[in-house]
Amino acid sequence: MSVAALLLGITLAVAAVRVRLPGRRLWWVALCLPLAVPSFVAAFAWTATWPTVDGFWPLVIVLTLCTVPYVTLPAMAALSTLDDGLVDVACTLGRSRARVFLTIVLPHVLPAAAAGALLVALYTLSDFGAPAILRFETLTTGIYAQFSSGFDRTLAATTALLLAVVAMFCVAGERVVRPRPARIRTAVTSRPPTELGRAGTALTLCGLGAVTAAAVAFPLVALGIRMLSSDRYSSAPTDLVGALVTTLGVSALAATVAVLLALPVSVLAARFRGPVVAGLESVSYLGHALPGVVVALALVTLSLQFFPGAYQSILVLLVAYAVLFLPKTVGASRTAVAQVPPELEEVSRSLGRGPVRTWIRVTLPAALPGILAGWVLVATAVAKELPATLMLRPIGFETLATELWSKTSLGAYGAAAPVGLLLIVAGIAPALLLARGLERRRGSDGPTRSPTP
Repeated sequence: MSVAALLLGITLAVAAVRVRLPGRRLWWVALCLPLAVPSFVAAFAWTATWPTVDGFWPLVIVLTLCTVPYVTLPAMAALSTLDDGLVDVACTLGRSRARVFLTIVLPHVLPAAAAGALLVALYTLSDFGAPAILRFETLTTGIYAQFSSGFDRTLAATTALLLAVVAMFCVAGERVVRPRPARIRTAVTSRPPTELGRAGTALTLCGLGAVTAAAVAFPLVALGIRMLSSDRYSSAPTDLVGALVTTLGVSALAATVAVLLALPVSVLAARFRGPVVAGLESVSYLGHALPGVVVALALVTLSLQFFPGAYQSILVLLVAYAVLFLPKTVGASRTAVAQVPPELEEVSRSLGRGPVRTWIRVTLPAALPGILAGWVLVATAVAKELPATLMLRPIGFETLATELWSKTSLGAYGAAAPVGLLLIVAGIAPALLLARGLERRRGSDGPTRSPTP
């Protein structure tokens, strides 16, 4: 999956950034939209359309389409900082376009794309719903089967430990290949995107359109057709509304808890340096490396061992969400706080305001958009989370994700279709946030002009 996402992601990024296309900004948004489709919803769309489709290769296709933005977006950001002066010099020395791409463009993009590919590997390792729906055995499905059967919890714990170790290696690899912040250059040469002619432009548009259609349009259309054409099974409005209300409530609550836990760490990381602060920030990112099924199994063991009354309670479920999704809001909040000039806080303190009042009246209003963006990312991730919710939810607690799982397990595809559509709609907000952030970065990281003397 990682290799396929790497090749496809770089290709899409080059087409979107280096080629002149009509409606260019719309294509940037379109390349972010696959993030709105949970992998288990995409897998369900395939199964609902072709019930006999299962196994390895359908799973590869589904996961590649759902995860390719992890490669495309950082590659697009890297391409936006490429100095075209280097390309022009190589061309004047007689190098072909293919050789220029391989020797200049690709080395510039590859670190960011490789970091994204390792995130794809981490997502693939931790994914549970898509392999289960497409009936392909993985570590996550094996752990859940061992847990749900109850025959050998020790084997489930051992398998979970193995999965956690592999995931840790993926995170360590992502940190190693992650591109370092580039030094600010006083002069960068930029030129307009490449013209490919009518035939080349049409071919590029067809390629971008095919990927977008397969990743986003197909699940939407397939689920819509299944919902309208089903006469044997239908989704009870009370079940759908109940699952929607539960999802909205627990998502908002979990996102609020995650933001409150992240703010102290974010403020310290943005304003102070040192081993203690670095250690706290690193600990807050541990959930990024742990698959949901591993966190859930650990919390099951701990709650049964030390707090039996808390097992299958909303409290343990919120702890799982906080562990899994705290990194999403820590990163957003830290960046937002770091962008608030410390001079504003110093002026407020000089006027007699204490640190708490300064934070409430000065820092918080300025950082609030970034903090809210982290809140939205966490809320959306909670709405789509499946394995931890299945393993830790209280009895009778149904979210949209678990509702879809229960319907597909019974073969009630018509009843599951509207649930899948709601999950896709829930994922559009963070996808649009990422597209907007990419557009802003494109504007800010674009070619810098020489300073005026």
